[in-house]
Amino acid sequence: MTPFLSTQHVSRIIAARGIAHALRGMAGYIEDDFRRWREFDKSARSASHSPAGVIELMPTADASLYSFKYVNGHPGNTRGGLPTVMAFGVLAEVATGMPLLLSELTLTTALRTAATSVVAARRLARADAATMALVGNGAQSEFQALAFYHLLGIRRIQAYDVDAAATARLRRNLADVPGLELRVCASTAEAVRGADIVTTVTADKAYATIVTPEMLEPGMHLNAVGGDCPGKTELHPDVLRRASVFVEYEPQSRVEGDVQQMPADFAVTELWRVLEGQAPGRRAAGEITVFDSVGFALEDFSALRYLRDQAALLQIGERIALIPVLDDPKNLFAQLSQAPRAPAPAAELAHPLP
Repeated sequence: MTPFLSTQHVSRIIAARGIAHALRGMAGYIEDDFRRWREFDKSARSASHSPAGVIELMPTADASLYSFKYVNGHPGNTRGGLPTVMAFGVLAEVATGMPLLLSELTLTTALRTAATSVVAARRLARADAATMALVGNGAQSEFQALAFYHLLGIRRIQAYDVDAAATARLRRNLADVPGLELRVCASTAEAVRGADIVTTVTADKAYATIVTPEMLEPGMHLNAVGGDCPGKTELHPDVLRRASVFVEYEPQSRVEGDVQQMPADFAVTELWRVLEGQAPGRRAAGEITVFDSVGFALEDFSALRYLRDQAALLQIGERIALIPVLDDPKNLFAQLSQAPRAPAPAAELAHPLP
């Protein structure tokens, strides 16, 4: 029987641990796995694009465990009452191929994306950062705000979205966070002004210029999360030219990230090299840094490991018959005889086969 975690199960895990503990734990797993970068199989995700959005598969493996995530990105979904992002994933044993966990990853992706943002910002933002602009106040925004609040000490959020209702929701959801000030802004420029960190989490599948060069200030760190597929960007190219740019997996980021706008020889640094000490992160207080985050399969591998471990400790989840249990593993056909016989449909009884 395969362990299974539904959205409700994952919500119970987060409630039991508290969101600060969950974000901190997930960030720890992510950083640990990035430090083992060379142990993993790596490939850009397999994507099926349409005018409405994208559906992707994101696999990776080390010598012991294999994982994949199914995920979509359809910005227009909210008009029909569906989430922009929906996901599920599997953690399996390399030695046998046996699934060890089947889990929802919609809620988990929001958590791991925010945790990854902080893992990067610890090395790339100024140590005294206290104010963050949050541009794009959709489903990811609360997670980013809470991750930077709990893990990096951000105490002031300057929020803007073209949809004022989204910002109002964000404000309501964060109203009870002690010591966190949220200021509603009338434009991106107002939100960015005076911010130590700028997090962009917009959803439109378009070449957009959410942040332009005149908005930049010395020492600013930009956490660009929303540009995550071909034809979808958030930063003006001159923002990238003025910054030191860091990515997850360069071959994927060149196609999907904001750096898709740049020539092939435009310099970027993979985050794992900073975490391993092979490359510097922030080098000076006045330096402008960009984390061009598109989401990489290794982060989902880490998130699934975290869920597996927490579910086992808390005894949360259920087991489902995802894989047949056979007395003779060569006799798969016997599985059919174990199913209870259902009465034949009336239409079939009225028209028996010759």
